[in-house]
Amino acid sequence: MFTGIVEGLAEVRSVAKAKKGADTLMRVRLGRMARGLKTGDSVCINGVCLTVTKLSKGEAQFEMVAETMRRTSLGSVRPGGMVNIERSMKVGDRLEGHFVLGHVDGTATIVDKIERQSETTMWLSLDSKELSSALVPKGSIAVDGVSLTVVDVDGEKFSVSLIPRTLEITSLGAKDKGDKVNIETDVLSKYVAKNLPKS
Repeated sequence: MFTGIVEGLAEVRSVAKAKKGADTLMRVRLGRMARGLKTGDSVCINGVCLTVTKLSKGEAQFEMVAETMRRTSLGSVRPGGMVNIERSMKVGDRLEGHFVLGHVDGTATIVDKIERQSETTMWLSLDSKELSSALVPKGSIAVDGVSLTVVDVDGEKFSVSLIPRTLEITSLGAKDKGDKVNIETDVLSKYVAKNLPKS
């Protein structure tokens, strides 16, 4: 379980096809965020819940199956790229964002980025129309693992507002029009949308 409050950025050190088992292996330099981690722990990387399979000197290895590579934007991550990191929450921690499972529903493409002094508005277009039923204005959404509030919804497009701090400490500051991001809709709206009668 995560909250969507990103702890920091980490550098991807390597991405390679796995020789056996998983589809892809990724090594990430976690630095200080590796403190207290152990093999088997969950880490949210760009909104994707992954399991630490090896840990050495601040670097963690993660195995990804084919489904992860198909459903998320992690297939486009390259060595030297920066990714958002959030370690799983502990019982008793404050829930600062919203409930984020790290189970990505799909991707979205940034179609507009309007920068102002006090905030940046980002418009995104869902790559799967089915996800739009779980979007509501002022509802919660995780974009590359960052807990955000949906501002407006227009069909398969939606907007979010980003404060300067979010742009500074997450990978969203480096994103621009045409970039793909991982989307996890709010788990509560997901279940409500599934159980509504079809019109």
